[in-house]
Amino acid sequence: MLFSKNVRRTGGHETPAVNPYNEGLNANAANYQPLTPLRFLERSAQLYPNRIAICHGDTRFTYRQFYQRACCLCDALQTCFDVNTGDTVSVLLANTPPMLECHYGIPMTGAVIHSINIRLDVAAIAFQLEHALSKLLIVDSEFSELASAALSLLDNPPSVVIYRDPEIQRDAEIECEYEALLSSGNPDTPWQSPESEWDAISINYTSGTTGKPKGVVSHHRGAYLLAQGNILTLGMHQFEVYLWTLPMFHCNGWGFPWSLSLIAGAHVCLRQVRANAIFEAIKNERVTHLCGAPAVMRILTETEPSPTQQWQHPVAFCTAAAPPPAPILKAMQQRGFQLVHLYGLTETYGPAVVNEWNPDWDLLDVESRVERTARQGVRYHALERLAVLDPTTLKPVPHDGETLGEVMFSGNIVMKGYFRNPEATRKAFQSGWFHSGDLAVVHPDGYLQLKDRAKDIIISGGENISSIEIEDVLYQHAGIRLAAVIAVADERWGEVPHAFVEPHPDQNLTPAELKDWCVERLAKFKIPKKFTLQTIPVTATGKIRKVSLRGKLQNINY
Repeated sequence: MLFSKNVRRTGGHETPAVNPYNEGLNANAANYQPLTPLRFLERSAQLYPNRIAICHGDTRFTYRQFYQRACCLCDALQTCFDVNTGDTVSVLLANTPPMLECHYGIPMTGAVIHSINIRLDVAAIAFQLEHALSKLLIVDSEFSELASAALSLLDNPPSVVIYRDPEIQRDAEIECEYEALLSSGNPDTPWQSPESEWDAISINYTSGTTGKPKGVVSHHRGAYLLAQGNILTLGMHQFEVYLWTLPMFHCNGWGFPWSLSLIAGAHVCLRQVRANAIFEAIKNERVTHLCGAPAVMRILTETEPSPTQQWQHPVAFCTAAAPPPAPILKAMQQRGFQLVHLYGLTETYGPAVVNEWNPDWDLLDVESRVERTARQGVRYHALERLAVLDPTTLKPVPHDGETLGEVMFSGNIVMKGYFRNPEATRKAFQSGWFHSGDLAVVHPDGYLQLKDRAKDIIISGGENISSIEIEDVLYQHAGIRLAAVIAVADERWGEVPHAFVEPHPDQNLTPAELKDWCVERLAKFKIPKKFTLQTIPVTATGKIRKVSLRGKLQNINY
């Protein structure tokens, strides 16, 4: 006889089922602790106290020192500024040791770390400080004027602590407020784990290309899982060496400030992304991993390492943001980097999708391997669900490599929501999915490939045109450094593509030459109607500012 799984028969009567494995087996302090990545640093400090954790020029901190400095920061924040659970501490810092210490010391108080993009304008910084309810701002002296201008716009500005980097300011007469703050803290003062792993650990603001930036709130559980996911996905081993070419203000450095403590790895800090400095660090510090947008890849391929900067050990380069142009991918592989293509958003803690390399692809020709590398891939181990769905029906698109759908996420490395913005949160989480706004196809092997942002797709004569497809064709031209394709209104077709092209400095390109190039490689309806040659604006993370280019289209006569 079959019984319902939701009821139990007792004496001929149906009663609600009770799971016997939940009876008297409750969570308690001995068997349950909220997940948090803060414990990773504590463990490495205990196991490898003398191992180098942070390298910054002549400065070296061991894991014992790293942990003690984070604990001192925690204690000093509580004692000197009354920072506690629910507060926001903002940081305007370069990739320096304090930025790493803040990723631990601030959440150790129960507060939330708010990392600010150092390339933002005054008004944008002021907006974030006010919207995030910032209680304290820790700022690098290089950006003190920028911070002061932003603070002057606020009615109730936060307190300020200045950090002076000894690598650029060696005047011993000038006191570093940040170091003085740390010296006032007690490294042995107990710090608090979050009461709940759902408690916020960080807030990061979106780029705000449409409307006001949104504050993306991440929790301890997600940070913990992503930190482990990075290690597992990239196959990182104990004591790896990570070079900070990725800004730590960008999605909390994709979680790597917490990931490296899992394996007692070394952080090599880098204030500015310069090719020679990167080559020197790879060679001298034996760097094994670095991350960056295609803009960083471009820097590395446009400069030749000197004979003294050559390295022989494997170096993995993880790239995300816009799909890298095929010529850049090929040049990076020729330079000796092992490429790992990632994809994600601020709302997914950074990377949530990886182009997991299939060994069978090694048998393909170079062009085919490069084509596979350009795909975004499959979900991270730490992500529960990833799908490309029809945005209207929410049905999966066929895996034919052609049908467009919207990329959607669901799982523990999806944000809590947008801070103080319930309407945007509700809209983002409709139907139990996080709606990314990115359009993609799925190949027969299950790997997804981005085709465009929903707002960037060009609809011409009823046909969908991917701006990325046209950009990829333009990037195959050796004379092109940057390319961006925008939709422009057209009376006959509704929309047509318009291409902005930035040539390499030594190249003299013409619109006619670029059109001929596209005619040979694109369907007629996909060929840009006009070409504009100019310097192309990019964001701090290397993304092209298409919103700025759209403004220029208003002055172009069609």
